[in-house]
Amino acid sequence: MLHHSLLSQTVAVTVLLFSFVLFFFRPDSRMASEPTKEPQSIYDFTVKDAKGNDVDLSTYKGKVLLIVNVASKCGMTNSNYIELNQLYEKYKDQGLEILAFPCNQFGEEEPGSNDQITEFVCTRFKSEFPIFDKIEVNGENAAPVYKFLKLGKWGFFRDDIQWNFAKFLVNKDGQIVDRYYPTTSPLSLELDIKKLLGVKE
Repeated sequence: MLHHSLLSQTVAVTVLLFSFVLFFFRPDSRMASEPTKEPQSIYDFTVKDAKGNDVDLSTYKGKVLLIVNVASKCGMTNSNYIELNQLYEKYKDQGLEILAFPCNQFGEEEPGSNDQITEFVCTRFKSEFPIFDKIEVNGENAAPVYKFLKLGKWGFFRDDIQWNFAKFLVNKDGQIVDRYYPTTSPLSLELDIKKLLGVKE
């Protein structure tokens, strides 16, 4: 009986030690203890282009970025695309990139597929700046890059994007330096863009 009792205790201790080892040394436990690295700039994000390919935003290092959530059937579509084209044509060779993110969250004014959106923009407006994958910019399913864009202390803007064609200006270091209302015309940003580019009058 004594031998049986000792054997039972040995087995119990062995099982306990084995469970202890499994709990503390399993891979996901180690991973869970590692702190998540917070994004420091726009360059820490990877997004998808209109064809579904990954685009590492660090490829835009050293560029001034104008990031816009766009829509094809909005009352501001024509004026915004025309003026965005003018800015891009004038400053692309001096370091400006415009990143357009289609979004259907506002009045369902961007209902098409990525291919339809790209064809519309390229055919109607002859835009040369990149059009990315259609995303959400507000809510739980907002794209991570937009969650980051909205982190700034924007005061009267609050957090959410108000409508189509809200604009963010990003400096050459990947930091968001300004945010503009959807109703702000792209050409009115020219002075701010020139300052970031280092373009003199």
